[in-house]
Formats: sequence, C-alpha cells, structure tokens
Amino acid sequence: MAEANLFRLRWSAPVLDETQRAIERILKQNGKSDSEANTRSIKARNCMESAFEDAMIEDFEGFLPACNGIPDLGDHHVLAAALKARSSAIVTENLKDFPDNILEPLNLVARSTDDFLVDIISLDIGRAVAAIKKMRGRFKKPEITPEALLLRMDAIGLTETVDILQPYISSL
Repeated sequence: MAEANLFRLRWSAPVLDETQRAIERILKQNGKSDSEANTRSIKARNCMESAFEDAMIEDFEGFLPACNGIPDLGDHHVLAAALKARSSAIVTENLKDFPDNILEPLNLVARSTDDFLVDIISLDIGRAVAAIKKMRGRFKKPEITPEALLLRMDAIGLTETVDILQPYISSL
C-alpha cells in the first residue's frame, strides 16, 4: 500500500536494525540455519531500503530531548525519528511504550498494524484492494490464493484487516 502511495513509510537505521534482527530470529525459528537466516535478513533489509529510498530518516538525534516520558529508553529513537519526519502515526505492536499522554501533545498517535491498515484501507478501498492484489501476485513459489492470503493475515493478527477485506475477496 505504500507503493500505491496510500501512506508514506518512514524509518531510521535503528528501526531497520531491529527489523533485520526480527526477520533473522523468525527465520531461525522456522528452521533456517544461522548463516541462511542472516543472509536472508540482510537481503530483506536491502530490498526494503531500495524499494523505499526516501523512507530513511537521519539526523534525528536533535529530537531526542522531546522523547522524555517514553517508558522504554530503547524506543526514544522511534519517537525522535517520527518527530523529525513530521509523521502523524507510529505503527507498532508495542503500544504500551508509546502512551497517548506523551504522543498527543506532539500530534502523534500510536497504532497497531491492524488498526493502521484498516484506517488506510477505509480511506480508499479501491486503491487498497488493487495494491493488495498486486502484492499477492508477487507470490510465485508457491502462488497464494486470495483466501490463503486472508488466512495468513488472520493468523498473524490482522483480524480487522481481514474483516474489511473479506467482501472484496474476489478482487484480491
């Protein structure tokens, strides 16, 4: 959906570092060797960076003083990058570490992935469905049916997203 310009991605090097480590950990849990998991996580990160060349936020350290009050010091970089990017939302499953009383005065909200996707899809259902269909078409080995895609989405907790997409399954 970011490719379809339904929203603009923003991240920082520390966010991508965390993402890369998470991908590597998941691959290891799924039986990949340490070497293969490392290689594939690096490739995934490189693909993300090349696909969204303008997403990188740098030099956000000047915004760190505005991050006081965020419960986890390890998350200050996330808020600082969001402030530098003038983002309106932080998309995270770690909502407890981004309390409303800290974010609201900064004109930010923290949203779960599921809630964020529902909001984005609701804004332009036609473009969102087209973007998801395009994404689904990239699955080649194996191909994935619209039904299987929604099952995967549901399995990872995107239940509200699945609910909003279900009536459009024939278009996915």
